[in-house]
Amino acid sequence: MRKYVEHTLLKQDAVQNEVKKILDEAVKYGFLGVCVNPCNVKYAKQYLKETGGSDVKVVTVVGFPLGQNTTEIKILETIDAIKNGADEIDMVLNVGRLKDSDDAYIVNEIAGVKMACQGKNLKVILETDLLTSDEIKRACELCIKGGADFVKTSTGFVKNGVGAKVEDVKLMYETVKDAGLKVKASGGIRDKETAAKMIEAGASRLGTSSGVAIVS
Repeated sequence: MRKYVEHTLLKQDAVQNEVKKILDEAVKYGFLGVCVNPCNVKYAKQYLKETGGSDVKVVTVVGFPLGQNTTEIKILETIDAIKNGADEIDMVLNVGRLKDSDDAYIVNEIAGVKMACQGKNLKVILETDLLTSDEIKRACELCIKGGADFVKTSTGFVKNGVGAKVEDVKLMYETVKDAGLKVKASGGIRDKETAAKMIEAGASRLGTSSGVAIVS
């Protein structure tokens, strides 16, 4: 289960000692990666290199947490993140445009950000708490068309949101699996039992701030 975990610290008041702590934990417990805010990417990459954790992926977020930035800004954020050493990008979908059925906008945005990733994995955060099952499925189909590598459930920032739900992960997996995309479950995964259910439903990655508790 360790290699499913992206050990996550995205809170807005995160200080450097907290970033250092999750980096140390990622190395100690053999996690696949860490997910940090863009301002911490360069530090995380350098620190992991210096402490023997260079195999730990550094993941960061774009258009976070609302997804309402313009496409041009999301692309610039991505270029900056890759330049600073990000190994993967998690971009928030523009949920408003999805609900407006502006499919061309969504596809073009994903394609533009994917190009800026320079071959690195792009995960698209759907924010499933705000979507119906039909919208989740359509969002996944647009991610396929746009060339994304993963679909991801949640930012964890929706007020009163549940985050990752087994039924949503299963629907996402069934929609994208034949196209070769993978699923990242994120939001509300705090124990081993929940993590196991997400993996069983089709998740290849788990975004969680409770990685240590899950593998302990």
